[in-house]
Amino acid sequence: MAWATARHILVATEAECNTLKGQIENGDSFESTASEHSKCPSGRKGGDLGKFSPGQMVPEFDQAVFNGDVGVLYGPIKTQFGYHLLEVTARG
Repeated sequence: MAWATARHILVATEAECNTLKGQIENGDSFESTASEHSKCPSGRKGGDLGKFSPGQMVPEFDQAVFNGDVGVLYGPIKTQFGYHLLEVTARG
């Protein structure tokens, strides 16, 4: 069965998501940015979501995780929870 590991940052607005994406692309640590800004409890773990299979996350998330490249920063991705920055860390 397919699986992936990923990390994410969840924020309330697209503007905040874009700002954080720019900071990470310019060298800020994903983990520290997640710890400081993410509204998801995973922020305490640097945004780490652990290992999961298709269908365990919302569809917008699954689309990016299981179709995008590993190691690429994606976002903003809008879901019912807010706006996400997402990085797939492994997939098998």
